[in-house]
Amino acid sequence: MMYHVTSQSDGVSRKRMTGKERRAQLLDVGRKLFAERGLDGTSIEEIAAQAGVSKPVVYEHFGGKEGLYAVVVDREVERFLAMATQLLEGEDTTTKFEVAAVQLLRYIQENADGFRILVRDSNPTSGSGTFASLISDIASQVEYLLADVLKARGYDPKLAPVYAQMLVGMVAFAGQWWLDARKPKLEEMAAHLVNLAWNGLSQLDPKPRLSAEATQRLREEKADSLR
Repeated sequence: MMYHVTSQSDGVSRKRMTGKERRAQLLDVGRKLFAERGLDGTSIEEIAAQAGVSKPVVYEHFGGKEGLYAVVVDREVERFLAMATQLLEGEDTTTKFEVAAVQLLRYIQENADGFRILVRDSNPTSGSGTFASLISDIASQVEYLLADVLKARGYDPKLAPVYAQMLVGMVAFAGQWWLDARKPKLEEMAAHLVNLAWNGLSQLDPKPRLSAEATQRLREEKADSLR
């Protein structure tokens, strides 16, 4: 936010932001523009204009739009991984995955700009780039969960990496599609995700719904967040 002080010329003039405030402002502006247009589609002139500064100010803080973009992406990756790691904690149950699916979609819904930056950065199937690396990191964590699940069902736990990549890739692409489509409703979309991931095509529920346990847990978490 810009602060105002009295000026002898026009009665009001703007006081300069602190370095920390300016940096935060440029990150917000860059995040929005990169989400809409990507790195190549965004110019340093646009960033400076929307922030109400000259181009040298952007260079001073980030060395250019590439430096600003790198910081924005790093922050989004860190935020997404922290959220995903938290969702993967705890006992391996259907309720856990239902709650995780809802919270993941809620993250995508409430952090649309950040998620668009991540998925735009590279195609998950390309094998390189930030989003591919992010998917790989999450899949590596899912491997440990799936290894136990496969072993308990008589399957070879060495196949866990294969199933982890398929599961995480499905969720990532579905989330990207849902962000633009915005239908079905969040809870319904989560139920369908878990329906396919948990039941498989051969045992799909024709009308999947979140379990009572997951619904209650989500209500309790929402109540706790409002306290």
